[in-house]
Amino acid sequence: MPHLHMEYTANLPGLNADVALIRLNNTLVGSGQFGAEFDIKSRAIKVETFKVGTAMGERGFVHVKLALLSGRSPQIKKQLSESLLAVVQDLCEWPAGVEVQLCVEILDIDRESYSKTAVGH
Repeated sequence: MPHLHMEYTANLPGLNADVALIRLNNTLVGSGQFGAEFDIKSRAIKVETFKVGTAMGERGFVHVKLALLSGRSPQIKKQLSESLLAVVQDLCEWPAGVEVQLCVEILDIDRESYSKTAVGH
């Protein structure tokens, strides 16, 4: 725990997903909220088919979703959200002429029903 999902639109050629994930993971480690760095699982998905709103202008987005075990205070979740958003804002040179929306969502996973194990170690 936690699980980080980053979705980003294909019209953001300067965004390097590998670099983005390591920077986001490092931010989570630096928060002090997680027991060990190997607990952080992240993945990125490039969205090829998308639409933002209804206008004809070119738009895109980066959406980071962080799912973590329930029990953290709203203040901790807000700090995590803001620190991840700061990383996303600085990920790349955003393309000229493209309106890009950047957002972070924090989700609680029910602690009582979550199960986990590791194999092959």
